Amino acid sequence: MMTKDEKFVQKVMHATDKFQKIFGPADQGDMDEPVVHRHDDFEDSSEEQLKHYEEHTDSDGHHYAERKEEPAEER
Repeated sequence: MMTKDEKFVQKVMHATDKFQKIFGPADQGDMDEPVVHRHDDFEDSSEEQLKHYEEHTDSDGHHYAERKEEPAEER
């Protein structure tokens, strides 16, 4: 007998199978191809927001960001 979680997963998998038959398989493109930057307003806005943070990686490989220290004269 299937548990409630197993039934849920079965229903989701069945639904995705139907979607694949209708829309075709997922297209992820070439994973070795570099990311294409559009240099549009959205990307410029994102870079402006993220320029105040530094990305770090801990010894376990987890990524996190810290706000950059502002120079005293900019405060």
